Amino acid sequence: MGADTVDLLVIGGGMAGLSAAARVAAEGGSVVLVEKAERLGGSARFAGFIWTAPTVEELRRVNPDGDPELAAALVDGFADGVAWVRSLGVECRPPVPVLGFGRGHQVDTHLYLDTCERLVRDRGQEVLTGTWTRTLLTENGRVTGAECLLPDGSARRIEATWTLLATGGFQGDPGLRARHLHPQAADVGLRANPHSRGDGLALGRAAGAGFGKKDAGFYGHLMPAGVSLADPARFVDLALYYSEHALLFDTTGARFVDETVGDHLTAMALLDRPQARGLLVADARVHREWISASYVEGIPGVDKFQLCHRAGARCAVADDLADFASMPEEWGYPGAEIRDRIEEFNTVAAAGGTPAPERLLDSRPLDEPPFYVIEAAPAVTFTFAGLLVDAGARVLSAPGDGGADAGADGDGPVPGLLAAGADAGGLYQRAYAGGLAPALVFGLAAARTALAGKLTAYGR
Repeated sequence: MGADTVDLLVIGGGMAGLSAAARVAAEGGSVVLVEKAERLGGSARFAGFIWTAPTVEELRRVNPDGDPELAAALVDGFADGVAWVRSLGVECRPPVPVLGFGRGHQVDTHLYLDTCERLVRDRGQEVLTGTWTRTLLTENGRVTGAECLLPDGSARRIEATWTLLATGGFQGDPGLRARHLHPQAADVGLRANPHSRGDGLALGRAAGAGFGKKDAGFYGHLMPAGVSLADPARFVDLALYYSEHALLFDTTGARFVDETVGDHLTAMALLDRPQARGLLVADARVHREWISASYVEGIPGVDKFQLCHRAGARCAVADDLADFASMPEEWGYPGAEIRDRIEEFNTVAAAGGTPAPERLLDSRPLDEPPFYVIEAAPAVTFTFAGLLVDAGARVLSAPGDGGADAGADGDGPVPGLLAAGADAGGLYQRAYAGGLAPALVFGLAAARTALAGKLTAYGR
């Protein structure tokens, strides 16, 4: 590689990519940041909390099948990540509970992302938007940069000691969703930017990277079925977080999951049911305490039911459980059977139990009319399966013969190649403990790897 080789080429300008690029630039390194969208930030612009589990033990409890090395790296690196955000003059508000087991900080993500971009540019480093990465460059088995297509259609080779894949996962591609999540996932809603279509996955696998793990799942939420998510403002406004305190029935009239363990887990479970849609039922107590209340401390509460109704969702208010027997036939649900299931649930719950599936965290009956009904469907925010990495964000090669569908641990690093954010897999396995935090922590880890051995030269 020649004199024009940069320390780090970042492919993808979301939370992970911008964090890595800004950190390298701040430390005196050279970096080029490439983003195929016209604006940097990706799906991180739609989020507002940096959070994860407070201890490795807690993360392992909620995510027992995830990579333990990555889990430890996430928890151990969280405080440094928050300190880095604050060092840029971006406020991290006092920690609050998240999802019952996590702790995290509300952050102005727009300000953080824009500050990172400004830092990179102010240090004289290059940012290329509207630029697509066509292929990685390799030399003697080492990734040495990439060939990119600029907005005017011309090609440009960018040589780099390290190349970071941070394109945001593959949730924007219906075919990849169907292949790696579930056949019904091709048609689910997208709670994310539309540009993350597996570019990093394809680039990494072409360079011999391992991919895993099988059936890792995704992070998403229940949303009102049939409602367009084209407006990003709806990603949070219409998310049915309160499902943890409601009952969910599929099109056969069955309850099939412990709703209380988390709306994000219920969304994964619903994807596996007939037609991937279901009726979410709450009573007046749940409406009062959860549907119209704040989901996370510091976020004002809004009436989700009214928002869904105004958005055109299939929803109804039943004055009495008997009304379920009159459910419109075109909805496609056995209303009388659902009524019976609710009555059975209430009888058992009033006696201190729960009919299967059991509810671990909120087993109170839903017996205070009226009843609020919304048809729900899963929507994907980001995918968990990705390129296998180690704690330093180094991409691991495919096991054995390097087959593209490898799902076990990699055989060793792919020289010169890094991955972070949703392009990196292995951390979560059908579980979730934050999305911005892993992007931040492993983006900064990628920067450290790229700068290893150079800090002395920069006087650090």
